[in-house]
Amino acid sequence: MIITDTHTHLYSKEFDADRTALIEKAVNAGITRLFMPNVDSQSIAGMLETEKQFPENCFAMMGLHPCSVNAEYLKELQTAEDWLSKRKFAAIGEIGIDLYWDKTFFQQQQDAFRTQIQWAKKYKLPYVIHSRNSFDEVMEIVSEFKQDDIKAIFHCFSGTMQQAEQVIAAGNFKLGIGGVVTFKNSGLDKVVEAIDLKHLVLETDAPYLAPAPHRGKRNDPDYLFLTLQKIAAIKNIAIEEAAAVTTQNSIDVFGF
Repeated sequence: MIITDTHTHLYSKEFDADRTALIEKAVNAGITRLFMPNVDSQSIAGMLETEKQFPENCFAMMGLHPCSVNAEYLKELQTAEDWLSKRKFAAIGEIGIDLYWDKTFFQQQQDAFRTQIQWAKKYKLPYVIHSRNSFDEVMEIVSEFKQDDIKAIFHCFSGTMQQAEQVIAAGNFKLGIGGVVTFKNSGLDKVVEAIDLKHLVLETDAPYLAPAPHRGKRNDPDYLFLTLQKIAAIKNIAIEEAAAVTTQNSIDVFGF
């Protein structure tokens, strides 16, 4: 059984003390494909080092996180594109718009999002979307590129059925489902129940958003199995089938 985590920050400082042991534990549990989104210029070195240590399991993306967009964002974008011109990455990510923490650089976030979707087209890569308190704003920009047929993952989806249908209709999109689906009263379980499994991929967003019963604690890589179990239960299918389909969905996006 091969399980795929399409979104994990394994290079985060929260894992400095036990990163190697945690990754080995996850791999031994069948979680053998782990995709790492970049945040900004400060996260690149740690991400690439993690990939170097586990080249068969950990795959780096390149992009500028919307929460890292500030007055110096053009320099950050230049650093990211310099890396894209040097080597192959799994995807452009994570990119998007975040209006939860601060709206000061909303216009710059929009510009950075558009620029990085254009990179996805230029480098023939999928992209991974971050959208916190910004679903409509993100979809407005995504719709501008609908005709380009670029594959993407709508990271950490926790919206309504209507929003899920809107994402699916927008193009070659998969919905990234993480620990929120295990939260009591989140409502995401009802949405997942109504969506064909072919539209879903798994993620942890580790070290964030740990599934129940670990909610509020550090999200470890092997906790992805709890999300997998929940989705299998919702769909009334075997865990092996849920793993196989969601892994194939991730292959459809990333191409390997």
